[in-house]
Amino acid sequence: MNVKVIAFDADDTLWVNEPYYRQSEEAFCTLLEEYLPRHELERELLKIEITNLGLYGYGIKGFILSMIETAMTVTNNMISANTIGEIINPGKQMLNQPIELLDGVEEVLKELKSRYRLVVATKGDLLDQSANCVNQT
Repeated sequence: MNVKVIAFDADDTLWVNEPYYRQSEEAFCTLLEEYLPRHELERELLKIEITNLGLYGYGIKGFILSMIETAMTVTNNMISANTIGEIINPGKQMLNQPIELLDGVEEVLKELKSRYRLVVATKGDLLDQSANCVNQT
């Protein structure tokens, strides 16, 4: 086998990502706990995220929009502008989060780059992923 190119998914393969989504989801569920129990909010959010994948793709911005849509759904469109702002804030924090490479990633990429063409193949938001990749070169 003559391998010339190695492709990596970015989020949670090269750098930490998932914990930030879980923290935002936790804040979201706490914010809306008066409307539905946590497990029902999580289920509703996941259902709406899956429905929205075709429109928004994967990424923080689509996640934020799905949280807002979920909040509108579970509150029967009675969600306040202040609460929507509180939903948006963790998303902004996620977008501004510094990149934290997973242990060993830098060494592995340095070792591989001399022998292979390295590619980031991701289904995440193009602008988010591009910014993260540029920040790491």
